[in-house]
Amino acid sequence: MKRAINFLVILILSANVAGQDLYKMPKEQVTTKWVTFENLKAEKGAGGMENRSAKGHAFERLKAGESVDLVNFNGSGIVNRIWLTISDRSPQMLRSLKIEMFWDGEERPAVSVPLGDFFGIGLGTRVAFESALFADPEGRSFNCFIPMPFKEKAVIRLTNDSQKDLNQIFYEINLLEKFHFEEDILYFHAYWSRDLETKLGEDFVILPQIEGKGRFLGTNIGIFTNELYQDTWWGEGEVKIHIDGDNEFPSLVGSGTEDYVGTAYGQGTFTHQFQGSPIVDVEEGAYAFYRYHIPDPVFFYEDIKVSIQQIGGAPKEKVQELVSNGARLIPVSVDHFPHFTKLLELDPVPNLRDEDFPQGWTNFYRSDDVSATAYFYLDRPGGALPQLQPLEVRTANLSD
Repeated sequence: MKRAINFLVILILSANVAGQDLYKMPKEQVTTKWVTFENLKAEKGAGGMENRSAKGHAFERLKAGESVDLVNFNGSGIVNRIWLTISDRSPQMLRSLKIEMFWDGEERPAVSVPLGDFFGIGLGTRVAFESALFADPEGRSFNCFIPMPFKEKAVIRLTNDSQKDLNQIFYEINLLEKFHFEEDILYFHAYWSRDLETKLGEDFVILPQIEGKGRFLGTNIGIFTNELYQDTWWGEGEVKIHIDGDNEFPSLVGSGTEDYVGTAYGQGTFTHQFQGSPIVDVEEGAYAFYRYHIPDPVFFYEDIKVSIQQIGGAPKEKVQELVSNGARLIPVSVDHFPHFTKLLELDPVPNLRDEDFPQGWTNFYRSDDVSATAYFYLDRPGGALPQLQPLEVRTANLSD
């Protein structure tokens, strides 16, 4: 009897996947649509008509400088899944391809992000991983599971900004056509930016200030460390979220970069549902990590801004060596048990070479190559974000 009850509990839990009761029909009729090159308009009874229905149009080519609309759908509904793969998955191509999304007839995109970075990992790099929002089963494909509702129209566009033709694009976008929404909806947005050399003492902005009401879903971040800092720890910076009228100081602040992605005392390789660090290459100074606020939602009702401090750390003697070798840095604090000295609160601020400078782990502002994709929902369909940075910024210092 107990075994039967346990099996029933497992069955009930398994039937409720991603918030769905799998055994229930929706109260309002919805229509399942698959958009592919085999049925570009997702029309009823019109799939796979070419070549006598024998794989006549599974892929397309995308010449340099050209665009293709993967979705151009009139009506209301929800995009539930995007799957895509391409023949050239080099870092240069993944940063040169641009994915854009337009909701409800807006001329300015709600999403304008390099293709590789959009799908969950920074640096224009592919590795096998799975999270709650994205997956790449074997390092060769791109999957997104973020629900994206729209009321009047959805356009998802891919543009080849490179000078190289792309031989193959395969894709499938799954959506439900829904004839009306009983409640106001939030529209999906994504923003990407890169700073090739962050300024000492200034936070890297993951998401610039956005006005409106919505929910911050999270971010993936990529870092190429400056070789002048050698292999010292780069991740002391804290994530800060300004919401609903915050001025100089944020309401939400963490305790360090690796803490933000759920690990501690350094950052190795791991991929979990809501947090992960898929790329850790100490020799090359390349790191990519993510955090998604699904079990811990971040709502905002007036505005939001998200940033991360550019702070690293090392023992005092190592920091002195870095400075001697030409590294630009600003010491900010020293942990010397049982004391913790906040250098920037002292007057005057002690010099690193002073004899009485504390002996211990020294945190310092540093300058690295940082990029990030921010994901969020907003109560309007578009027009909230700056334009995507030019190709030379997106692809600088990348190798194939």
